Amino acid sequence: MLIQAIDCKVGVRCEIDGELYVCTDYVKRAMGRNPGFISVKLRNLRTGNVLDRRFRSGEQVERVVFENRKMQYLYKDDTGFVFMDTETYEQFTLPTAVVEDREKYMKINSEVEVSFYKSEPVLLEIGDFAELEVIDAPPGVKGNTATGATKQVTLETGLLLNVPLFIDQGDILRIDTRTGEYVTRV
Repeated sequence: MLIQAIDCKVGVRCEIDGELYVCTDYVKRAMGRNPGFISVKLRNLRTGNVLDRRFRSGEQVERVVFENRKMQYLYKDDTGFVFMDTETYEQFTLPTAVVEDREKYMKINSEVEVSFYKSEPVLLEIGDFAELEVIDAPPGVKGNTATGATKQVTLETGLLLNVPLFIDQGDILRIDTRTGEYVTRV
């Protein structure tokens, strides 16, 4: 389906020159009497590379629609991350470029949503929040709380995170996966 380039806002998925992209940044510009243009940053869904592209007003791009499936994260090996379709029990391997930095929020057996384009897995979406257990936490120092002091802890996925001093080993924390910040203790 063709759409106007001006509609290529953040999150829109499109195909350009046979490659799949998702728009990560969008700026509309106009210079005096000249027709405006749209400057976008597009992230390649297969390789993770970022492309800066300008579109003139009136240009069109091919918008793609993905088939989304609920999947279960099984394990990581040398070829990538292995997921299982929860309905068909079929297993798929996603390359590291598709998973990117979301690995640090995924526990074994956690459910995620994988987007497919022409039967090829191309995009991984996790929830906005992840609940992870603290496996290593240094003791907090009493009396240091007046300034909102923090300490660094290690979570079960290997993620290092700055948290308030009252967090202890064994606590379950809710983490915002969009910002990578501590939200609350569960």
